[in-house]
Amino acid sequence: MNLVANQSISLSPILCTLISSSISISISISMTRSYRRAASQQRTNIEKTPLTKGGKNPPIFFHRSERSAQTKPKKPAMLPPAHLVVAAVLLLAFRPPLPALAARPIVVDAGGKPAPTEAAATARWLAAQNTWGVLSTISSDLSGAPFGNVVSYSDGVPGESHGIPYFYLTKLDPTARDALEDERTSFTLSEFPLGTCGKIDPENPTCAKLTLTGKLKLIDPQSSEADLAKEALFTKHPEMEGWPKNHHFQIFKLEIKNIFLIDWFGGPKPISPTEYLEYEKNRALLKSS
Repeated sequence: MNLVANQSISLSPILCTLISSSISISISISMTRSYRRAASQQRTNIEKTPLTKGGKNPPIFFHRSERSAQTKPKKPAMLPPAHLVVAAVLLLAFRPPLPALAARPIVVDAGGKPAPTEAAATARWLAAQNTWGVLSTISSDLSGAPFGNVVSYSDGVPGESHGIPYFYLTKLDPTARDALEDERTSFTLSEFPLGTCGKIDPENPTCAKLTLTGKLKLIDPQSSEADLAKEALFTKHPEMEGWPKNHHFQIFKLEIKNIFLIDWFGGPKPISPTEYLEYEKNRALLKSS
């Protein structure tokens, strides 16, 4: 990837501040000099007026308009409008870049994104709203090295999220083969694909990320849970139902043992699997109480 082509060129904040300060000082000095020049000219005119023997200026009779013109101090010379416009443009162009947002970005129609104080709700929201993530296994082909794979999943039909990720995998893919040999797995989701992080970087703590760690279990195809999982998967991923039968796709689920969530500054939020899985039940109890 050509990182240089994708990055915008920006001046150092210190350099930008120095340039802005220099321009502001230049304008202030110019205006101050104009005022001083006008005041000095007025004093010179007064000093040049001849005095009488008594030390008083002789009476001078002017027409009202002439007297006003004579006594009215001259306005100090101002910078031409064009110069002021150029200065303003330069101040805007070379101002220091704004600091990175230190708060969760406000996005319209965010799909009910929970507040940072609601850790379990945020974790369940991420699992319900996303449709794919990175499933990492202990590779049997790479001598036990970690292997991450982008996979589709579902934790329930739309509007009825259960929090448990289900997967439709084939042993032609290394992820299923790895899980059948070693069930230890982690599954990572990010808020970024949902479009609710705004313009911040995906690694910014306010752009939530969730890692569910546990065991990847094969589901009995004759069980009622398999029927539930199929409905959840095929509803969110209609294409799956037409995938080749000779690839022998099977349904797996992640049995969650540990939860890692970051959705704000201050490190990961402590969430137990019970808090995560029973969030909807607890919320219903709170509403009814």
